[in-house]
Amino acid sequence: MNKMQKTTQKKTPQLKFLSIIAIATAVILVFTITPWNILPTAVTENVKVIAVTEYGCIAESSLGHSVVVERCMASVGDTISAQYYVPAYEQNGYYDKIHEKLEMVTP
Repeated sequence: MNKMQKTTQKKTPQLKFLSIIAIATAVILVFTITPWNILPTAVTENVKVIAVTEYGCIAESSLGHSVVVERCMASVGDTISAQYYVPAYEQNGYYDKIHEKLEMVTP
C-alpha cells in the first residue's frame, strides 16, 4: 500500500505542472494568433461605382475591394453607400503594426 501511495503522490505534481503548461500555452496562442483579427467585420461606406452590370453596380471601396451592390440604379462615377465584409485586420491595421515592428528589428 505504501508503494501505491507514493506512486500517486509523484504523479499529482506532474499533472498539475502539465495543466499549468497547457493553460499558459492556450493563453499565449490566443494573444499571438488573435482570431478576432481574422473574423470578418461589416463595413459600411460610400463607394465609387466603376461599372454597371445586369446583376447590379460594381464599386470600389477605400480599402481597394470590389463591392457588388444589387438592384443599383446608379451610373459609372456615382458615389453610393454600400455594406461589405472584410477581415478585421484590414480595418484595424493589425498587420501594418506587425510590419512596422519587423522593420525596426530587421537590420
